[in-house]
Amino acid sequence: MPVIQFEGVHKIYDLGEIQVHALRGLDVTIRRGEFVAIMGASGGGKSTFMNLVGGLDRPTKGLYKLDGVDVSTLNKAEMAGIRNRKLGFVFQGFNLLSRTTALENVELPALYARLSPAERIERAREALRIVGLADREHHYPSQLSGGQQQRVAIARALMNRPSILLADEPTGNLDSRTSVEIMGIFQRLNRERGITLVLVTHEPDIAEYAQRVITFRDGKIRRDERVAHPLNAEQVLQTMPVVGVED
Repeated sequence: MPVIQFEGVHKIYDLGEIQVHALRGLDVTIRRGEFVAIMGASGGGKSTFMNLVGGLDRPTKGLYKLDGVDVSTLNKAEMAGIRNRKLGFVFQGFNLLSRTTALENVELPALYARLSPAERIERAREALRIVGLADREHHYPSQLSGGQQQRVAIARALMNRPSILLADEPTGNLDSRTSVEIMGIFQRLNRERGITLVLVTHEPDIAEYAQRVITFRDGKIRRDERVAHPLNAEQVLQTMPVVGVED
């Protein structure tokens, strides 16, 4: 079943005397359980596409359905509700609160989900366990490595148990080994929990962990290819040297 469906989607930004055509008649379907990497040069439309998928912006024209729902029929509150229930977001910059523990950072999305404090804590601990940080729940971001901070950010994205994860350059600030570790987490979430993953990256070697690679250029899709044999992050890690300590 399609969970993300674009039909003839255009996005035009009106900058006074200039109109910027960020997307030009986009047709794309992403099905439930897929792991898709989005690539392309800067200005090609990747970020605009992700903003539309995440409900942070709306098409100028064309149809966008999220899990079968035409988003143009939703008001802001309804769209926010869908984002909160169905979507999880992971960014390059982690966006953790510096004076808040890992556990408290992970809890934040559930503050709007009407969960009891006990249930929030239980879910947050489960999410930290999933990303391998069960023993770091009381650590502050300054006490965590970059890879550990990104794991906390992934756990936070999982807090409301989304069916879709949107990751924007999630390995952009990480070293090679830590990047592969993060891709391993994404692959396990996709394989074991059936989460649909859409990941933007500039790095071809990161895209090789996905099942499908869509390449944008000038607001259009230039290539849409299945990856015959995606890299297995767990196997790749066995061949990489361990540098420093990245728990």
